[in-house]
Amino acid sequence: MWATRLAIGALGAFVVGPVLAHFHVLPALAGFGLFVLGGLLGVIAAVLGIVRLARGGGTGAGLAVGAVLTITFLFVAAGGRNVPRINDITTDTASPPQFVAAGSIAANQGRDMTYPGASFAEQQRAGYPDLAPLKVAASPDEVYKRVAATAEQMPTWRITRSDATAHALEGVDTTWLFGFQDDFVIEVRPQDGGSVVQMRSKSRDGKGDVGANAARIKAFFAKLR
Repeated sequence: MWATRLAIGALGAFVVGPVLAHFHVLPALAGFGLFVLGGLLGVIAAVLGIVRLARGGGTGAGLAVGAVLTITFLFVAAGGRNVPRINDITTDTASPPQFVAAGSIAANQGRDMTYPGASFAEQQRAGYPDLAPLKVAASPDEVYKRVAATAEQMPTWRITRSDATAHALEGVDTTWLFGFQDDFVIEVRPQDGGSVVQMRSKSRDGKGDVGANAARIKAFFAKLR
C-alpha cells in the first residue's frame, strides 16, 4: 500500500515539477526541487516494492513505477557526477570576461557578478582540462562580426548587449525544460596579429551546473568554427 502511494506521489512530483517550471508557474529551482523529490520518493517506493515482493506480495504498481522513476532519476543525476560543483565557467581564469549589462537585469539585482577566483579556477582546470579560448587568424573587428552573427543563430539565446567597439557581447540562455537562465559574456581580444575569443558563462541558480556552462561554451565555439 505504501509503495503504491509513494509511487503515485513520486510520479506526480516527477512530472508536475518540470511542467510547472516550463510554463513559468513555478520558478525553475522550485520545479527542479519537485523533480528531485519525485525521484527520491520513487527510490523509496522501489525499495518498499522490493520488500513486498520478497515477502511474497507480488510486484505491484509501487515497484513498477518506483523502478522506472529510479532508473530515470539516476540516469539524469549521473550526468553531473564527474563535473566540479561550480557554476561560473570561463576560458580565461586569469582575466575573465566581465559582465556589464547582466548586472542591470532585474533577476541579477543583488547578485555578485564578479568571478569567484582561484578556488573556481582550480576546480575548473581539474574538471574541464580541455576548455580553452578560441584563436582565430583574423582581426578583432572581423571576428566580432562572426561572433555576433553566430550568437544570433543560437536558438535559446537572447542577446542583451552587443558592443562592436569593445568587441563584447552578452546574453541570457534559457534551458528548455525547467527554464533555468544562465548569463554569458563573450569578448574578442587581439592576440599575435589575430584574435582570441574568450567566453564566460554563469548560472543564476544553484551551486553547481551539472556541466551546463562548459557545454554551452564548447557548443558555441564549435558553431563559431
